[in-house]
Amino acid sequence: MTKALQVNDREKTASRLLKSSAKNSYDPEVDIDWEAPLAEDQPYIPFHRSTLYGTHFWDRLTERQRVELTKHEFASIASNGLWFEVLLMQMLLKDFYNRDPRTNHAQYALTEVADECRHSTMFAKTCDRIGAPAYGPIRILHLGGRVLPAVLKGPSAYASILVAEELLDRFQRDQMFDEQVQPLVRMVNRIHVMEEARHVTFAREEVTRGMRECNAAQRAYHQFMTALVGFCIVKALINPRIYKSVGLRPRDAYRAAMTNPHWRETVRWSGEKIMSFLDEVGLVGKPGTALWRKAGLIR
Repeated sequence: MTKALQVNDREKTASRLLKSSAKNSYDPEVDIDWEAPLAEDQPYIPFHRSTLYGTHFWDRLTERQRVELTKHEFASIASNGLWFEVLLMQMLLKDFYNRDPRTNHAQYALTEVADECRHSTMFAKTCDRIGAPAYGPIRILHLGGRVLPAVLKGPSAYASILVAEELLDRFQRDQMFDEQVQPLVRMVNRIHVMEEARHVTFAREEVTRGMRECNAAQRAYHQFMTALVGFCIVKALINPRIYKSVGLRPRDAYRAAMTNPHWRETVRWSGEKIMSFLDEVGLVGKPGTALWRKAGLIR
């Protein structure tokens, strides 16, 4: 059953978030120095967060190859973050379509869409600046993403948004002040974390309100759909093609990465906060438990 979590009045929350957006928003086009040189010897994610860290493949790589691998891992995560943002914007606009545009709630939804447009541009420009492909998800997930905004609704739509945002947020908070990581990546992470904090507040309250109104059948539906999307999000983060960048066979390296205890612990760690919240509101239940486990977000 859903616990009695505190949730504010919808209009009051939206009003506060609109004011915060007006005071604390960034434009990556002008707030990031895209011409600054990259540091050749600095990784794009910490080495211990690399998918192959601790495996025999990692031991075979030179220091330069390790840096190169983290560049492509970052590009995979960032370009999949862009994919998530595009799906999120579609869901927000679908919700806005049926709301009174005069309300703070509807206007904040549009403000969040504007934020996400800038974030998507930022991720795309970052991949281009570091000289890596915008890998995005594998083909089957890319195709599945076309129907997702049409089938997701209510609490599971906002919960799916949260899974994507909060997994990335955990990675980025861990790295944005790490001076071993590329300065450009740290700045991108800092901007995204600061603006996503508002989006997380907005979505968490929508999930909590929505789950309070669900009957047993609706709760089961939202539990399954959130778990299904969560599973796809985790599996999308790393595109197997990244391993070609350091001369590894994608199939073999990807298999090693997905069974790597270090990477599996990183995935579990990245989902600690969001999984705790989803459990509190009643979105972690039997219909989706197997998928959460396969994703590595619960034991």
